[in-house]
Amino acid sequence: MDFRVILTPTAREDLREIVKFIARDNREAAEKFGHVLVDKALSLTKFPERGRSVPEFQDEETREINLRSYRIIYYVDKAHREVYVVRFWHAARGEPLI
Repeated sequence: MDFRVILTPTAREDLREIVKFIARDNREAAEKFGHVLVDKALSLTKFPERGRSVPEFQDEETREINLRSYRIIYYVDKAHREVYVVRFWHAARGEPLI
């Protein structure tokens, strides 16, 4: 049985800000990249533990996968078979805040 992927309100806001920022230069590219980020996050349904533990945290359940210079940070709830995407974070912004 696959895991259910849930984008938290903070992750959704991150996504809106990323798309908005890119759209200043290229609206079409911004929309396309937003979909790529979401698709990458949704790919966690099959193997949510494939990402590495976030180095800044001491928590095995908080993990990340990378897409270019973006970090998709998520929490795995094994008991409920859910993955909570908590941030879409650009590496240039420093350490992620959760």
